[in-house]
Amino acid sequence: MSAHNPPGRLNRGVLALLGLVLFAAGGLTLATHFGWPGLFDPASTLVPGTGRPPTWALYLVAAVAVILGLLCLRWLAAQLVRKPRRDIWRLESDPDRGRTELATTTAVEPFADEIETYPGVRAADASLTGAQHNATLTVVIHTEQQASLTAIRHRVRTEALPRLRQALDLQALPTAVEFRFTGKPTSTVQ
Repeated sequence: MSAHNPPGRLNRGVLALLGLVLFAAGGLTLATHFGWPGLFDPASTLVPGTGRPPTWALYLVAAVAVILGLLCLRWLAAQLVRKPRRDIWRLESDPDRGRTELATTTAVEPFADEIETYPGVRAADASLTGAQHNATLTVVIHTEQQASLTAIRHRVRTEALPRLRQALDLQALPTAVEFRFTGKPTSTVQ
């Protein structure tokens, strides 16, 4: 569909950063183990002394661990609910002659691609949920600040949606359209 996927970019960025940190830590460990000059002495202790750290330091470590744990749980929950369930429609008039299966994500790709060609539209994401006889279409359109939402909605309703209904052989297709503005507002001098 669209290359506009902020959660995906964030996931890749965080994983790349984590990979770099782990790579650096591994390199530092190897360098210390082999005693390369200028680094740490392998025979030295990790922290000076054997006394217990101050109480505030233990509370700080515990608080940071709890916050990191909650952030990790939040990230995991976001991965589970990020995309609607992928449905497969079985299109068959005569089961003895075979069957045709259509993934709903595949069905809406051309629809979203068409909307992305409209003036003022930066990206479009569409999802088709439910069974074929009771389907619902959800469309999220990312537009520029100065885009005409009325014109875009009109073209979706009169051009793209009728084509999708015809391609899917549906008389009616309940549709929810959501607009999201992208970028900063621009000021024009007239």
